[in-house]
This record gives sequence, structure tokens and C-alpha cells, in this order.
Amino acid sequence: MDRFLELRRLVSPGVALVHPITITRGENALLIDSEGNHYIDFTSGIGVINLGHGNTEIGEAVEKALKNLWHLCFMVANYPGYVEVVEKLVETVPGDFEKRGVLFNSGAEAVENAVKIARHVTKRPYAVSFENSFHGRTYLAMALTGKYEPYKVDFEPFPPAVEHAPFPYCYRCPFGQSYPGCGLECMDYIKKHFFKTRVPPHKIACFIIEPIQGEGGFVPAPPEYLRELRSVCDEHGIVFIDDEVQTGFCRTGRFYAIEHSGVAPDLVTVGKALANGLPLSAVAGKASLMDKMPPGSLGSTFGGNPVACAAAVKVFEIMKRDNMAARAMRLGELMARRLGEFFERFELVGDVRGLGVMRAFELVKDRRSKEPAVKETSMVLEHARRRGLLLLKAGLYSNVVRLHPPLTIQEELLEKGLDMVEECLKEVSKQPS
Repeated sequence: MDRFLELRRLVSPGVALVHPITITRGENALLIDSEGNHYIDFTSGIGVINLGHGNTEIGEAVEKALKNLWHLCFMVANYPGYVEVVEKLVETVPGDFEKRGVLFNSGAEAVENAVKIARHVTKRPYAVSFENSFHGRTYLAMALTGKYEPYKVDFEPFPPAVEHAPFPYCYRCPFGQSYPGCGLECMDYIKKHFFKTRVPPHKIACFIIEPIQGEGGFVPAPPEYLRELRSVCDEHGIVFIDDEVQTGFCRTGRFYAIEHSGVAPDLVTVGKALANGLPLSAVAGKASLMDKMPPGSLGSTFGGNPVACAAAVKVFEIMKRDNMAARAMRLGELMARRLGEFFERFELVGDVRGLGVMRAFELVKDRRSKEPAVKETSMVLEHARRRGLLLLKAGLYSNVVRLHPPLTIQEELLEKGLDMVEECLKEVSKQPS
């Protein structure tokens, strides 16, 4: 047995393991395990490695930073990397207003601090997220997460003053409607029912939403829904927080996924791809909100570490120079075409969706009943790994296969990976339910 897999017994089983292999090296969109097997990576470390494994330019920037300054803590003294990242960040965040930023370590930490800012500024208690959402595993982020299993089981009591509104999961509409002829009944519900029965708007500090739900199954919110939510927030003085931890940094064909809707959020949370694998996250947004935070109310010992910041500065440079948003759109069109073919060919595929290089298909036993094909989803992942392709699943019922390779993946390798997906669907479709 792989020695490193054997050593995993020392790790708490609370940390799940999708693929029982040990990866020792990465090269752009390829991963190599301890036995020398090669895998096409359609996971990007869960949406992190947007610019590929072992990116030489980022590696050189990190090496240079290591020779100069490993750690200081931004609360001790100023240093270049931190302010350079914030400078780049506020240039990219949507909105025609003055902006500020602050750096942390993880997506969950960014989410929690965005809510802190909203509550402090509005002097209101409630944070409203959405059903089927994921915002992290720390306590407030876990409370905001709109899926109980496996994230919240027996961790009660959760932090108070958190509510969940219906998300526009159009394939499984909780109101039994069909988009786009639904008149956004889910938004109408918030205005006419949620505000009356759950929490009134004058008590709400913020709405926090993923423009495309990540762990929820790559479910995009319709652009008009996001625009309506923006209007609701404006009407009631509620802070609009856009969680771009998994969708940001050109993943969807825009720098931020919310740009597809034309909405300018008040605050944006980012992480994952910000430093292409080094731990770094951020909150950025309106100066009129963030300037109201008193000294000492925000900060982190390791947040904005100089080495991670060096990686992030290089990430911004490459994203702009190589027009990675346009590349993501082009690769996304290829992926959308292939997923459309899967839908036409395999009854097992109930829905295909996504934007840019953030695509998914949902597996069902029957298209009419939409009964989740959970076992078949796991089989697709296993068959893919045996062929040399790493996939992840997601979704409310864990029946969604998500595809999010690095944006730098070669088109031939992307096609090869999609060919493998097609072979897996063909094989699994033959198996008895």
C-alpha cells in the first residue's frame, strides 16, 4: 500500500477523501501520483489552480519573496506585497465608486469578515444567505451555508441571526415553476413572504450570495435575479455581499461571475485562485463601508503573508496580460458544446449548466421525476480516475459532476478529458440502477 495513504490514518476522518491516491507533482493541468500515474486535472484543487500547477512565473515570484521577507504581520508594519495586492484588487472589483480592501487567509475567513463589516456599518443583526449555498466550515460560515449534510450535522447551536432564502435553482425550482416564464417567483417570495415571516428587511445587515453556487452544484443565479436582489438591497439599505471565492479570477469568462449580470455589489469576497494555491483571501468593496471599521476590528496574523502576496501580484499580472477571461470564454464554449452532446446522448444526464470553465452536469435516474442518480455519480468519478481523469461531485444530492480544469489547460487535453467523461457516461449508462 502507498505509504502516504497509510499515514493518512493519522488524519481525522472528518477530512474527506475523494480519490485514494497520493499526488506528488503537478504540471499545468496534469497531476502525477506516487506511482507515476498521470491524471488530467478537472478539479483545479477545487477551483484554486486557475493558472495551472507549477506555474513557473508564479514560482519565481514566490522564490524571490522567500529570499526577502517570509512574514511580518501587516499590523506590525507596512510592506509592499500587501498593499500591491489590495491595489490590484480594488482595480478589478465592479462598481463606479471608491474602494478599499483587506486580506485574510481563507474563503471562510473572508466571508466572516464581510459579514462583520456589514453588521458593524448597518448596526443590524441578520445575515441572509441562500438555500443550497456553501460559504465555509468555520462557525459563522457554516451557519451561512445552506446545506445541512455533511457540513452542519450535530454542530448545533449555530451562531444566531442567520437566515436562508430560496435560491433560484431553476432545474429543481422549489416553487414548481419553469424559468424564464416564472416571473422570478423565488424573488417575489422574499419580498412578500420571507420579509413577513422570517426577518423584516430593517433587521437585515446583508444578503450574501454566490452568483454561481459552487458546492451546491454549479447552479447559476439568473442575471435578472441578481439585479432584483440588488434593487431590494438598495431599497432597504441592506449590504449586498458577492461571494466570489470559487467563481472569481476569470473562471466564468469575466473577472468576477457577477459581472455577467451587470450588478455592482457592495462587498466582494475572494480566495482560492487569488494566489493560485497559496493561502490568501480578501474582502474588497465600497470605501464608504470599509472606512467605517475602527483600527483593530479587522486583521489577521497571517492574512496577506508576503509570500502569498507575491504570488497574487503575479496572478493579477498574468490574468490581465494573457486575457484569461477571454480564454475562459473560448474554452467554456467548447465545454458547453460537449455537455450539450452528453445531454442529447445520455438519458442519465438531466441538466447541464455553467459559465466559462465552470461547468457541470446533473445525473438523474429519470428525467421526468428528476430522481438523483447518486450511485451513478460516484461511479462516473471512479471510472474517470481509472482512465486518468480526476473529477469532483457536488450538489444538494451529491449527483452533480463538476468540471473546472485550470484556465491554462491545452485545448487538446481538455478535449481528451471530455472524451473520457463521455466514455464514463457510456459505461455507467449500461449499468443496472
